[in-house]
Amino acid sequence: MAMTDKVQDEIVEEFSAFDEWLDRYEMLIGLGNELPPMDPSHRNEQHLIEGCQSRVWVDARLEGGRVYYSADSDAIITKGIIALLIRVLDGRTPQEILDTELYFIDRIGLRENLSPTRANGLAAMVKQMRLYALAFAAADGGR
Repeated sequence: MAMTDKVQDEIVEEFSAFDEWLDRYEMLIGLGNELPPMDPSHRNEQHLIEGCQSRVWVDARLEGGRVYYSADSDAIITKGIIALLIRVLDGRTPQEILDTELYFIDRIGLRENLSPTRANGLAAMVKQMRLYALAFAAADGGR
């Protein structure tokens, strides 16, 4: 639990270095560019997130009791946002993911600086990432 908060605090600190949102957007774009490429076969309807203005694909796998995400988007800002979400949630147990309150989103002013459609997309991405964790937790508990 504390680990995800540590990562969120790092993100808040990195973004607080910039006063201007233009600079923060540039940082988001940079983060999106660093996102490891997603397996092209996963860029399909099944992994496409509903409710996003741009196209966003998210996939997850459970390995050793931890969830690992891969994602891609055809929009540079959105790709940066999903990169941040992955940074916070990747490699955690399903329960940790479900218990994590993503406070960094408000702390860095992300939500208030997104258009309503992008903010809806952000909520949809978070929801999908949690749904994967929920499915893994249920499958694990059902054994």
